[in-house]
Amino acid sequence: MKKLYTSCIAVFACLLVTAQATDSLLHWKVTAKKTGEGLYELSAKTTIPAGWLLYGNNSDIEGLETAPFAFSYENAKAQGVAAFDRAPELVKDPVFDNKQVRVFKDHVEIRQQVKIQGYVPAVLKGTMNVYLRKGDEFNTSEQAFETALEGGVAAASTADTKIRLEQVDLRHPQKACGEQNHIADNGLWTVFFLGFMGGLIALLTPCVFPMIPVTVSFFTKKANNKRQAIRNGILYGFFIFLIYVLASIPFHVLGNVQPEIFNNISTNSWLNIIFFIIFIFFALSFFGFFEISLPGSIASKADSKSGLGSIGGIFFMALTLAIVSFSCTGPILGSLLVGSLSGGAWQLTAGLAGFGLALALPFGLFAIFPNWLQSLPKSGGWLDTVKKVLAFAEVALAFKFLSNADLVMHWGLLKREVFIGIWILTGLGLTLYLFGILRLPHDYKGMKIGRGRKIAGVIALVFTLYLIPGVTQSKYANLKFLSGFPPPLSYSVYGKENVHGKGLEANVMNDYAKALQMAREQHKPLLIDFTGWACVNCRKMEENVWTQPDVYNYIKEHYILVSLYVDDKEKLPAEKRFTYQTKEGANKDIVSVGDKWATFQTENFNQSTQPLYVVLDTDEKLINHPVGYTPDAKEYLSWLKCGNGDK
Repeated sequence: MKKLYTSCIAVFACLLVTAQATDSLLHWKVTAKKTGEGLYELSAKTTIPAGWLLYGNNSDIEGLETAPFAFSYENAKAQGVAAFDRAPELVKDPVFDNKQVRVFKDHVEIRQQVKIQGYVPAVLKGTMNVYLRKGDEFNTSEQAFETALEGGVAAASTADTKIRLEQVDLRHPQKACGEQNHIADNGLWTVFFLGFMGGLIALLTPCVFPMIPVTVSFFTKKANNKRQAIRNGILYGFFIFLIYVLASIPFHVLGNVQPEIFNNISTNSWLNIIFFIIFIFFALSFFGFFEISLPGSIASKADSKSGLGSIGGIFFMALTLAIVSFSCTGPILGSLLVGSLSGGAWQLTAGLAGFGLALALPFGLFAIFPNWLQSLPKSGGWLDTVKKVLAFAEVALAFKFLSNADLVMHWGLLKREVFIGIWILTGLGLTLYLFGILRLPHDYKGMKIGRGRKIAGVIALVFTLYLIPGVTQSKYANLKFLSGFPPPLSYSVYGKENVHGKGLEANVMNDYAKALQMAREQHKPLLIDFTGWACVNCRKMEENVWTQPDVYNYIKEHYILVSLYVDDKEKLPAEKRFTYQTKEGANKDIVSVGDKWATFQTENFNQSTQPLYVVLDTDEKLINHPVGYTPDAKEYLSWLKCGNGDK
């Protein structure tokens, strides 16, 4: 098969799994001695295995600058450099160009002066980070430790550490309304459809569209008969579909290990910033400023194993297409990854299945009906137009990722009106480009603008005009068509007062204990809204369902509403942090606001997706079955009435 088109390398999602592993080489014993008010001397002792060398203070050697003590508590600061119990040996190290380095053998004790400002916890946690070498083998050792601090105060009170509600019975709520399976199944078909639409868009990109006739012609010409050509084409399409579905399997494994991992991935600030940079990078390439090409060895390895001699050969042909088309499909897949992970692994599988099916269908269908190839439009300038339109879309989506990071970290960089303003500028740029006023690389003055491009320009202009009220304080600022994409109405340059008259957000509490107390005082049931700053479906519910007069008035009159943000990265006050033991017996550090409410949700309601709506009575007993995303306002209102005893 001919060498396929060059493509791009992208840094695709680094998964941040916060787990502490016990190091097999070193076993540290860490103790602390109080030396003054807020001052401690930490001592860490370990035995060094035979044949291994432990690196001492080598701050002058690049790559060995890491301090041995790292503390989880941000108010604990190392004072000066770590001290060792004896003088080190000096040896020439082949790993570092035979430079002289300081090392220790057999055993070692490291002491570090530490100053703690403000609240002193009863236990200080951290990690010991050192480097070791044995011959040419270099090892990075990282081991968790915790040590008691004299005079330290125990973490949170019983009220603050309360997570599990023993009286919640998910199988037998007081009323059998709401659907138990509604949460798990909700949204799968929607995500599948969105993935399918993304696959259709990917088909129209220059990386994929030209390959359809080339690949199908290859099947028909190289096959011994029509039946074999059809078989090979269908197999090829099936393997494209299978490759994308298989890509979701690791996330199912991660979900079984830690149910909240998907929310941690999709709302991780650094991951969202990485996607922002990647999307801007891809957009600049799509605009035509430069070309991104994949190292030939990557595609060549897959392509070398492709061919029609076996089913395995056809599989590698499909894999080759998936690899070399990544410069066009990568941004779409990235949006799918981050957008669907908050709903769990099955939503990601559904999205990738839809995407893979859309890519696979043309190859299978055209192999069965090769005459249809004649009706395909020829590759040409329109593909370049599609590519540049996608570039504008990537710029807009890039700022969605940056907005996610901004929301969960509370940086205040992209308030709602700033975000919409950037989209207005992007839409204006797209409009000017489609009408030929704005010229990009490879465009020229006097280019013929076709009817389809003009129609697309009118659509872009209408969309841009639609966005303008979003930067105002008027009642039209709630852009329902875009619900979920901009930041919430309360995250505004006009302040939190901007939400008044536009929804329930002004009446929402974020403190569970206070909300429960208020529910008891007013003799009302408690409506818990498990939500997230970066949750698209949560915004849709708030802006499209909660704003419906019947729903709005019913919640306001009959419930105490509390919204608990599971992705809030704001750290709890030091004295309110604690270690929680889950139902499975695992220890989990509750450090941030999101840690607390995410754990509260999974421990009591066996769900890690948002939104999730739960109704409890004043004794914290479950009234009806929890429900998830429910875009039908009448259905949601019916569920609310059931929870209040009106049904």
